[in-house]
Amino acid sequence: MQSLSKKCAAECLGTFWLVLAGCGSAVLAAEAGGDFNPLGLGYLGVSLAFGLGVMTAAFALGAISGGHFNPAVSFGLWIAGRFPGRHFPAYVISQVVGGALAGALLWEVASGSPGFLPPAGAGAFASNGFDTYSPGGYSVEAAFVAEAVLTAVFVYLILAVTRPGATPGWAPLAIGAGLAVIHMISIPVTNTSVNPARSTAVALFVGESAAHMPMRQLWLFWVAPLLGALGGALVYRAVNSERAERA
Repeated sequence: MQSLSKKCAAECLGTFWLVLAGCGSAVLAAEAGGDFNPLGLGYLGVSLAFGLGVMTAAFALGAISGGHFNPAVSFGLWIAGRFPGRHFPAYVISQVVGGALAGALLWEVASGSPGFLPPAGAGAFASNGFDTYSPGGYSVEAAFVAEAVLTAVFVYLILAVTRPGATPGWAPLAIGAGLAVIHMISIPVTNTSVNPARSTAVALFVGESAAHMPMRQLWLFWVAPLLGALGGALVYRAVNSERAERA
């Protein structure tokens, strides 16, 4: 059995890669970038980057830590009895630190471009938001519902594909595909979070300005995913019977 320190290191590294892959594609490659990138990745490409990021991280590190890389996932697994609650704070700290390190690296790389401008407006620096800071101008109510429901679906999916008796070895593929589809649905709504560590990672570097204030809206991207994770875990427990892990 892996020590808690090794599990936390794996969670930090996995979250770092997830944020770098997903947010990096959004910041550096989503829009047109000259002859080498005439069309940009667009929403579809960014969605696939997030899915591939979590899939590869889960394949590489899942055997060490369980491959959460997301405070909402850790919370949902705890509620479902799959994860000891005493490890939850350490996992969340590790995930937030890993995401913040990726955000710092991404800021350093992006600011090296001669055309770099301070992030402003909806979706700036891959940040999440609602109302005027939503890519599609969606309301706070719409953003909250989208984040909560999609996180619930994501947590339920994770629990289902990692349940005892599930086909071994396929869980990371299903989880990555699920996260990609979630992004395809909700990038226009909130720029897609379903992961508080991912939201925090970029909000820290955009900060608050006259043009954009992701830190003031960050509460939604913690509260809604955690509530969604709670709902997804409770629904899973209601329709599946497993022996809960002692917290």
